[in-house]
Amino acid sequence: MVAMETLLPILLLFPPPPLLPPPAGAAPAARAAGPGLEERLFQQVRDHFSFETCGNETFPQRYLVSAKFWKKGFGPIFFYTGNEGDIWTFAQNSDFIFELAEEEQALVIFAEHRYYGKSLPFGLESTQLKKTGLLTVEQALADYAVLITELKQQYGAADCPVIAFGGSYGGMLSAYMRMKYPNIVAGALAASAPLLSVAGLGDPTQFFRDVTADFQKSSPGCVTAVRKAFQQIKDLCLSGAYDEISSKMATCNKISNKEDVYQLFGFARNAFTMMAMMDYPYKTDFMGHLPANPVKVGCEQILAHTDPIQGLAALVGVFYNSSGSAQCYDIYQLYQSCADPTGCGIGSDAEAWDYQVCTEINLTFNSNNVTDMFPEMPFTEAMREQYCWRKWHVRPRAHWLRTNFWGGDLKSASNIIFSNGDLDPWAGGGINSSLSPSLIALTVKGGAHHLDLRSLAWLSPCKRQSTAAH
Repeated sequence: MVAMETLLPILLLFPPPPLLPPPAGAAPAARAAGPGLEERLFQQVRDHFSFETCGNETFPQRYLVSAKFWKKGFGPIFFYTGNEGDIWTFAQNSDFIFELAEEEQALVIFAEHRYYGKSLPFGLESTQLKKTGLLTVEQALADYAVLITELKQQYGAADCPVIAFGGSYGGMLSAYMRMKYPNIVAGALAASAPLLSVAGLGDPTQFFRDVTADFQKSSPGCVTAVRKAFQQIKDLCLSGAYDEISSKMATCNKISNKEDVYQLFGFARNAFTMMAMMDYPYKTDFMGHLPANPVKVGCEQILAHTDPIQGLAALVGVFYNSSGSAQCYDIYQLYQSCADPTGCGIGSDAEAWDYQVCTEINLTFNSNNVTDMFPEMPFTEAMREQYCWRKWHVRPRAHWLRTNFWGGDLKSASNIIFSNGDLDPWAGGGINSSLSPSLIALTVKGGAHHLDLRSLAWLSPCKRQSTAAH
C-alpha cells in the first residue's frame, strides 16, 4: 500500500517547474482519450441530503475508468473531480494524471459533475426552473464520495489511498473533497483553483487587470492599441456611427444601439479572457481552437493593422475565427452574457454554470478601464442579485462558501497542493503561498490555466531530469 506520506513527495517530484519554451507550435504527443479509459454509468442518488422523494431516486452519473497501469489492490487511486462540462473534455486534457499513474501504478477515475455532460438528474429538463435545486457543490461532492466508496468495494481496493485531482472549478472540488471527506480522500492536487475569489474574497478588479498584464507582457504596444480600439468604438457609439462600428468589427448583424455596443464589448473581452487562460506554448482544442501562444498571436494581429478597430476584430478572431473561414461575427450567438463575467460559454452546460454562479459561487469581477484595458463594465452584487432573480428566481448567498468551505482560513486542512500558473488570470484568486508543511503552493513559471495537469512531456529532457532531481 502507498501511504499519503509517500504520495505527497511523489507529487512534489513533479512540481510545475520554470518552463522552457518548446519548439514553436510543438504539442505533447496526444493521448486521444487517456490510456485505456472506459465509459461507465453509476446509479447515483439524486438528493443526498433528503430522505423524501428525491432521496430515494437515482440518476445515471457518468464516469471514466482506466486500470491499465493499476497494481490491483495495492496501487493508489487517482480521482479527477469533474467540473463544469463533459468529462471526456477534461480526461483528454489531463495527461499528467496518466503519466503519474503509469509511474505509480494507479487506478484512474474521471467522474462527471452532476448537471453536466450526460450526468443529468432530470434528463434534458435538468436546467429548467424548479429542476436546478439539486445543483450544488455539496451534492456534487457527495456524489464523488459515494462513487469512490462504491468503486473501492467493486475493485477490491479498500486499502488503496485516493488522491483527488482537479483543475479550475474541478481544482476547487479536489481541495474541498480533502477538506470535507478526509476519511475518503488522502490528498489533493488543486490546480488553478480560485478558492479565494469564488468565496467573495479579494479584489473584484483583479481578474481583468491580470488579463491585461498578460497582454502587456507579450507586447506593451498591444495594450495601447487595444485601449485605443475600445475608445474609438465608444466615440463612434456616442456620435451614433453604428454602421462604421459594424463594418470595422465585421459583425453579422448591424450594431444599432448602445445595448449592442455593450454586447460587443462583452464579446470582445471574452476573447481576451480565453486567450489569456489558454496561453499555452502549443496549439490546443481545449475550450476553443487556439494556436500556440495565442496572446502573442493576438497582439501581432492588432499591431499589424493601421486601423485599431479592424485590428481588434482580427485579434478576437484568434479565438472566435480560428479556422479563418467566418466572414462575420454573430456577437449574440458567440457570446452570451451571464452571472460569470469571465464567460459561461454556450449550450446546456453554460446554463448549469450560470445557475451555480447565481447561488454559491461568487464571480463579481469587473473591468474599469483604469487598472485594465477594457471598457468600464461593472458587475456589482446588486447587479448579480437582480440578474439571478430574473433568470433563475434565486438569490445568491455571497458568503456561503466562506462558511461551508472555510474561505481563506484553510490552515486546519492538510495534504493539498495548490498550483497556479503565473500567466493565469485566475491565479490571483487562488492560494499562492504555502500555509503549512502539507498545504503547499506551487507556481508554474510561464504557465497558463492548469497547464501542469496537461502534460510534462513537452519539457526538454534536461529540464525534466532537473525537475525530478528536486
